[in-house]
Amino acid sequence: MKLITASILPKVIRKRPVNSFKGTYGKVALIGGNQNYGGAIIMSTLGTVSAGAGLTTTFTAPSNQSSLHAWIPEAMFADYQDQTLLQHLLPTMTVISLGSGLGTDQQSLELIHTVFDLVTPHQTLLLDGSALTLIARNHLQLPSANIILTPHQMEWERLTGVKLADQNPETNQQAYTQLAATQPHLIAVVKSAQTEVFTPTGAFQNTTGTPAQATGGMGDTLAGIISGFAAQFADLDAAVLAAVYTHSAVADQLAQQQYVVLPHQISAALPRFMHEHQAS
Repeated sequence: MKLITASILPKVIRKRPVNSFKGTYGKVALIGGNQNYGGAIIMSTLGTVSAGAGLTTTFTAPSNQSSLHAWIPEAMFADYQDQTLLQHLLPTMTVISLGSGLGTDQQSLELIHTVFDLVTPHQTLLLDGSALTLIARNHLQLPSANIILTPHQMEWERLTGVKLADQNPETNQQAYTQLAATQPHLIAVVKSAQTEVFTPTGAFQNTTGTPAQATGGMGDTLAGIISGFAAQFADLDAAVLAAVYTHSAVADQLAQQQYVVLPHQISAALPRFMHEHQAS
């Protein structure tokens, strides 16, 4: 496997043109956060906005609206049960991220079907958390779009049938190849202590990361950062690699002075990190 190193950052993170505006950097819809797991979609939203997405709309349970705006007023709120809004707004998005804190009940499954029906081939659809579990449990066929999967190892097992104990770069590559065979463009980010990323252009292993990241919400934040990078940077494969590296590289820096790195702290440090590693 090729290694993901800091060399990816200036290839992706470019100095912003003087004449750019919010529309230049993409529109992201984040869908998830039921009444019990609102924190997950809020952390994902923090990651997306802090990574530089131009416009971010969070579709979540109404009970999360106040907390969302308290944490991140830059994001717009929408009720994820509002079919009219979903049908009107989702086709306008650059990236749709589905699953953080979504839950696995019937309502969540129906929402996945709605998104799959609405997403178009030119859009990017990131699938995380609960969405991956429901896809595996119900044997759902992925829609025609640019797909990014962000499973942890147990979710990868559910999706592919490769037992956790048997997962290694070779078996993961084989499983990815089978999944990607029927998709126009599929990327899999298999999260672990040494996260592996499989793309149509190759297989990669991350070189950053710390045990200080072992806390709830870390994957939600990563999904948000990937969404933000995918929305604004043209090369999708490179954007995902840069997002994976950045997420853990920021944590490495924070862990030099902290026993535990909290997910929202990574988002808070993102704009400075990206500024330091942008290419002119």
